[in-house]
Amino acid sequence: MSPTSLDPGPASAGAPPEPPRGSALRRAATPLCSLAGVAAAWAYVAAVNPNHPGHYPVCPFLYVTGWYCPACGGLRSAYAVAHGQFGTALHDNVLAVAGYGIAPVLWALWLSREVRGRPQRIRVPRAVWWGLGVLVLIFTVVRNLPFGAALAP
Repeated sequence: MSPTSLDPGPASAGAPPEPPRGSALRRAATPLCSLAGVAAAWAYVAAVNPNHPGHYPVCPFLYVTGWYCPACGGLRSAYAVAHGQFGTALHDNVLAVAGYGIAPVLWALWLSREVRGRPQRIRVPRAVWWGLGVLVLIFTVVRNLPFGAALAP
């Protein structure tokens, strides 16, 4: 074969792709910088109490409709988690608290895959996304009804 032929060679015969070049620290820079940003946001929320008016803007959905959105109470729950008040956090926004537990796991997965040079791919079936959407919709409706007042912030 001539050097200009399109022979893929043994590398494309089902072999895993070669990890990206560069140090593990360089590959970990994006997840680590993201962690720094999230830590700074949590530090701010922990220092500035969202239960006192004037520090944070009003939820635009609540302002326009008078209904709590799925995220309403999220800052208050983050403040409560930062201060170890988990019961209060669950009362303020139970979905947000679940997210606080899931996010570090996903971040650790992201970091470990980046350090090992593997692409970040989380394949979630479409049914899971639909189920999550339905859960958030039900949560939003129920927390705005009289019998769901325990879910309201």
